[in-house]
Amino acid sequence: MKTLFLTNEYPPTIYGGAGVHVDYLSRELAKLIEVEVRCYGKDGREPRLDLPTLKATGFGCDTSAYTAPKPLHAVFAAIQRGLDWNTTRIEADIVHLHTWYAHLGGIIAKLNYGLPLVLTVHSLEPLRPWKREQLAGGYDFSCWVEKTAIEMADAVIAVSKGTRDDIHRHFHVAEERMHVIHNGIDLDEYRHVRDTSALEKFGVDPRQPFVLFVGRITRQKGIIHLVRAIEHMAPGFQVVLCAGAPDTPGIAGEMKAAVADAQAKRKGVVWIDQFVTTPEKIQLYSHADVFCCPSIYEPFGIINLEAMACETAVVASAVGGIKEVVVDGETGCLVQLEQMAESPFEATDPAQFARDLAGRVNHLMADPGMRVRMAKAGRRRAEEHFGWGAIAKRTVELYRSLLPRR
Repeated sequence: MKTLFLTNEYPPTIYGGAGVHVDYLSRELAKLIEVEVRCYGKDGREPRLDLPTLKATGFGCDTSAYTAPKPLHAVFAAIQRGLDWNTTRIEADIVHLHTWYAHLGGIIAKLNYGLPLVLTVHSLEPLRPWKREQLAGGYDFSCWVEKTAIEMADAVIAVSKGTRDDIHRHFHVAEERMHVIHNGIDLDEYRHVRDTSALEKFGVDPRQPFVLFVGRITRQKGIIHLVRAIEHMAPGFQVVLCAGAPDTPGIAGEMKAAVADAQAKRKGVVWIDQFVTTPEKIQLYSHADVFCCPSIYEPFGIINLEAMACETAVVASAVGGIKEVVVDGETGCLVQLEQMAESPFEATDPAQFARDLAGRVNHLMADPGMRVRMAKAGRRRAEEHFGWGAIAKRTVELYRSLLPRR
């Protein structure tokens, strides 16, 4: 059996949870079946000598001649790559899509090559209306192509039960075509380490406790809410924000102003606004006393799982798939987020949400014994429920169930 992954993100270009998912799942699947990845990036890829059953090819796109409005360049580049993926001969049994950027390519492959179409939902466009800031009218296209692909897919994989429920609310998908397969974690790679060289490199004092955030600067991740919560946090610990890749100049400006304000009011606010390697990220997770995830929309929340695997207690908003990863009172603390019905990507009371985040952080930072218990429980939960090997086996079983339909 051979599966073809179509995806925006793939190493070395990963900026979100979907890219992490594609990276690890493709490697684990390649131990069971043949895997081909067609992705964005520079043309071509070096073959992996350790995994001969995994082939990845980057497809570049020259947008220099585009005279369309700038926000539409990414949309038209996605359309172009979808065509290029298909005009390059496809020899696979299954085509598997990741994020809306790949959806048109998958639609074309299903209709022209007669391939069963599998689509993993990492997020949903109707629940990310702030994307209009980034794509302008292209957001209407991304919504359309996502709806079309989801409703014609032979199998739709939701990365959490919460995501499955969101899909049913916004799309027409028969129950038998819906499958919940969680994200996973490489338990050998993500584990507590003693090395602190990355902390010193980025200006974090390893002798002082700290709260950590890791993620993109985007409305979805709620980073601005966390920065505004800093003024309500108790003294005596650092706040480390490992945050980069802003979605738009607008949110980049908001982040810069909010961090400057927090740093003016409190010592020990460290903003790492650059790319960090996975080993450096693992060091940050390992030595943080609390990891904070203030997302306002999160289909799964793989960063929480990464922190738990590195034995760090978590404070996170009780939204989406986070509630299936973090066990309130056992592996961390969940913070309720009231959202406006007419605008579900915003908090009804942002100031209260910021205070609630700070309150939970303060509670854990004041209780070392509780933090240790939660850290150990988090690692156990990661080991028992979220290994990539089991997730790959379930994915292959799903593939096999689709092949007789051809």
